[in-house]
Amino acid sequence: MSFCAFLGSEVFRSHFEPGIYVCAKCGYELFSSRAKYEHSSPWPAFTETIHEDSVAKRKERPGAYKVSCGKCGNGLGHEFLNDGPKRGQSRF
Repeated sequence: MSFCAFLGSEVFRSHFEPGIYVCAKCGYELFSSRAKYEHSSPWPAFTETIHEDSVAKRKERPGAYKVSCGKCGNGLGHEFLNDGPKRGQSRF
C-alpha cells in the first residue's frame, strides 16, 4: 500500500474494513485496521505498527520520523510524535 498518493486518490484513507495493511512492495505486515483512525490528513492514519520491526525510522526533524518498510525499505511516509488521537500517541 502506498501512503503518498495526492489529489484524493489515496484509496485507503476512508477504508475502515477489518484487516491488515501490508507493504505494497514486499507484502510485509505493517498496520492493523484496529490501529486505524480518522484524521484530517489525505492519508490513512494509524497509532501503532503490527510488529516491532514493521517499520524502520529515521529522524527527519523534531517531532517527525521518516518511516519505511522494516523488511524491504519501501518508503511509507512519516511518524508524527504526539499527533495521535490520544495524548502521547504517535500518528503514522
